[in-house]
Amino acid sequence: MTTQWRALSADEIGRLSQQGCTCPDWSGVQVAEGFRTERVRMTHFCGAVRLGVFDREVSFFGGVTKPTGIYHATIHNCTIGDNVYLSAVRNYIANYVIEDNAVIDNIDLLAVQGESSFGNGTRIAVINEAGGREVPIYDHLSAQVAYILACYQHRPAVIQKLRAMIDGYTASVRSGMGLVGEGTRIINSRLLKNVRIGPAAVIEGVNRLENGSIGSCVEDPVYIGAGVYAEDFIIASGSKVTDGTILSHCFVGQGCVLAKHYSAENSVFFANCGGFHGEACSIFAGPYTVTHHKSTLLIAGLFSFLNAGSGTNQSNHMYKLGPVHQGVVERGSKTGSDSYMLWPAKVGAFTVVMGRHYRNSDTSDLPFSYLIEHEDESVLAPGVNLRSVGTVRDARKWPKRDRRKDPKKLDHINFKLLSPYTIQKMINGRDLLRRLKATTGYTSEYFIYHSVKIPRHSLDRGIELYGIGIDKFLGNCIIKRLENRRFQSIEELRAALRPETAIGPGKWIDLAGMLAPEEAVRQLLDDLESGTVGSLDEVAARFGTMHEEYPRYEWAWAADVLQKERNKTIDQLTAADIVDLTNRWKKAVLDLDQWLYEDARKEFAITAQIGFGLDGDDQTRCSDFAAVRGTFDACGFVDEIRQHMAVKTELARELLSRIQEL
Repeated sequence: MTTQWRALSADEIGRLSQQGCTCPDWSGVQVAEGFRTERVRMTHFCGAVRLGVFDREVSFFGGVTKPTGIYHATIHNCTIGDNVYLSAVRNYIANYVIEDNAVIDNIDLLAVQGESSFGNGTRIAVINEAGGREVPIYDHLSAQVAYILACYQHRPAVIQKLRAMIDGYTASVRSGMGLVGEGTRIINSRLLKNVRIGPAAVIEGVNRLENGSIGSCVEDPVYIGAGVYAEDFIIASGSKVTDGTILSHCFVGQGCVLAKHYSAENSVFFANCGGFHGEACSIFAGPYTVTHHKSTLLIAGLFSFLNAGSGTNQSNHMYKLGPVHQGVVERGSKTGSDSYMLWPAKVGAFTVVMGRHYRNSDTSDLPFSYLIEHEDESVLAPGVNLRSVGTVRDARKWPKRDRRKDPKKLDHINFKLLSPYTIQKMINGRDLLRRLKATTGYTSEYFIYHSVKIPRHSLDRGIELYGIGIDKFLGNCIIKRLENRRFQSIEELRAALRPETAIGPGKWIDLAGMLAPEEAVRQLLDDLESGTVGSLDEVAARFGTMHEEYPRYEWAWAADVLQKERNKTIDQLTAADIVDLTNRWKKAVLDLDQWLYEDARKEFAITAQIGFGLDGDDQTRCSDFAAVRGTFDACGFVDEIRQHMAVKTELARELLSRIQEL
């Protein structure tokens, strides 16, 4: 943008006046050298105004081009950069810096009243609708910082420090001048009040935006489309909000899509969330929380990697002390059509919820389960989702569907299906099921745990499946650790297995998409309390380091579990131990892959072909199905399973050949 300004000459004022321009005091208008009067027509100026150079043309939808400049507008107290196109402002533009190459066409109002922080500092009542877990939002809020703010209220000194930092940032952006970033387009829109807009954003056909920031960037622009209402909000780079979406007190993270009349209040959405048709109230939507259907209400809950089916609903109000209840659905879960849960409740990771559940259950130590309704009771099948081809497909598709293109990614996301976080739950679940079996007696037809029924055959199968999952994870870690390395002695092998860090063993937590040892998180919180970490940038850097250190932390955890499972230290392990662990890993991988293979085959069974070949015989039906869906043998995912089995078998063979030499 031009930085050198001069006063208008008398001749320029005369020409502007002849072109329908007015101003109560032309001395308040300054222009850049090279300013062209013919590019400004039918415009009223007031206050302090600066005008750049207008000497290019701008392109519009349909191939139309128009000369840059200002036409039919009222401009109050604004700085307008070079080659801006500004036309058909029915009311006025007031108190804005409009950067180079911006387009503002056919709008009602763009103005800042008084001083504004543009949505920064707005407190969002997430997870609990009655309050107590408020997250103050700001332009660079990450899922990890928000998680600490919402879920660590038991560390008041930490919350106080973080809020003070956010208050400081809020004060730093507080201004009486709004911003329209370079290359931004605001077209066919109505009211924009106290809104700060980053570069390259497209705002088209919106109804009202008030008190908000749009964190667009050239690499990953924001799109806000037709019929949107938003107040007290922040929308991060790469997101799309359109189709009559209504937002109130919301943070929308990077790469999100909210559309098709979605409505949300007091909610935060982090990377790659999707909301369509439904409604959100006081939710913490961690990365990849997705809902596509009408009549779906997500309320007063913590979610991540969730796929919510049509008609999904929860209750957080017992009509006693108000809407004070809350729920947690851990990562990777799915809800079936018309599923219902009564809060408070906690659903274990990668669980499929089907039916209606009226009891306050906690299945967090029983991941990869099916939670189903049977005769008005909640029935749990532990571990069976490990055998579902859909679970593996989800884990593989998430990284491929990362829409974020901004070089600075706010949220740290760990996509791993098997990790210390999920395996520690499998270990807990396996031990829990064994205890239930030992204490209740094997003659029982079912077992009760935290208000859910576990049938006897499901309990036995759960123990088996969790054991297989544990074997696979530990084997994965060993294979990764020893891959492509040669050992001359058992001492060299043991040295390779020793962890490089003491951090990792113990409990792991999921900080809204990022997996980390509790010890590492606790150290960060301690440093916040002590003042060792004193800024939002330092907090973000520590989370970044924690995320990058995942492989080292993971092996430290796996090595600790391995020693406990074998009842030996690393320095006591023998070649025979590694051979046994490798064989167990190979069996676990092949067993799970075989189950996935058979599960995928069901998608090509005769029953799956119902509705195909409508006007023909059985052969027509099969041909029609193959033309639309393909065949089992040609299915890409099935082929991936086959290749995975072959590759892992070869990995096991190669490792065994090296270890057996010792």
